[in-house]
Amino acid sequence: MSATAPTPTSPVGPTPTPPPTAAEPAVLLDRVYRSYPDGSGTTAALAGVSLALAPGSFTAVMGPSGSGKSTLLNVSAGLDRPSSGRVVVGGSDLTAMSPDAVTRLRRDRIGFVFQAYNLVGHLTVAENIALPLLLGGREPDAHLRRYLVAAVGLEGLEDRLPGELSGGQAQRVAIARALITRPAVVFADEPTGALDSHTGGQVLEVLRSTAQTLQQTLVLVTHDAHVAAAADRVLFLADGLIAGHLDAPTTEQVTARMIELGR
Repeated sequence: MSATAPTPTSPVGPTPTPPPTAAEPAVLLDRVYRSYPDGSGTTAALAGVSLALAPGSFTAVMGPSGSGKSTLLNVSAGLDRPSSGRVVVGGSDLTAMSPDAVTRLRRDRIGFVFQAYNLVGHLTVAENIALPLLLGGREPDAHLRRYLVAAVGLEGLEDRLPGELSGGQAQRVAIARALITRPAVVFADEPTGALDSHTGGQVLEVLRSTAQTLQQTLVLVTHDAHVAAAADRVLFLADGLIAGHLDAPTTEQVTARMIELGR
């Protein structure tokens, strides 16, 4: 989608579940630890992380390899359970819920964009986008689906299969799929990492603009300082802990901080 593409009409219709109140964080982590077996002992991927992200905010997460970035994202999104501590998304304590309840909440309230796209090869673009709703026994909102298809620049490609798409197009399908349930929070794990800089910039703008239009909280893991500089705040991880942050960051500030952390 180019910068001169027309802006799609904003989606209308009821939101399935209410967003969190202004006083309530969209994402709250309280002293979260996540350890994994390592030979005869364990390794701490997260070593006591606490944070609160405001509704509607855009947060980038950066850090050296092995710092705990993906673990933080997976635990926050309910894809993994912490060893201890609390994870609260939109007022719901994931750590106090059964696995089935977490799955339902993740399906209805959380969107996740993977670097590897994870599209279903025998389903069309339109079917891949609607898949989260269909798995939950719900019909997609036709107006919202049209809006998302236009917003991510896939008009005219609805009947194509994933194998007929470029990498950038496939990532846009993944973004639309993550947004079709109107989630309160969207998590993205290196969504531009496998793309060239031009396509990556377009995909980032799609994520940012649609999340803003739909009033969603966006949390994005990236290794790219240019991507991180588009966020409201950058959190830096090192050794499973938050090592600092930057508000309204510039690319130069992000790069300098990553050098300090030994990127």
